[in-house]
Amino acid sequence: MSQEAEISITPSAPITPSAAAERMRNHRKRRRAGLRCLTIQLRETEIDVLIQKGLLKPDARNGTYAVRNALHAYLDRTLSKAL
Repeated sequence: MSQEAEISITPSAPITPSAAAERMRNHRKRRRAGLRCLTIQLRETEIDVLIQKGLLKPDARNGTYAVRNALHAYLDRTLSKAL
């Protein structure tokens, strides 16, 4: 008498990387692209200048991404002239 063992194979859930691993992956990706991630502080008056130069809409002055994009545009305009 032989008994066959029934083996149940269930697909395993994909392994999700830890937050630290994701940060490191993003860091390496930025470095390969020649970018650096920095934290800076802007004065309200500097944000006012971004608005005056037409790079930022007044109602978006508190939006992190809007301010970041406006600052990128400003740096692109000013630094590209120096190159």
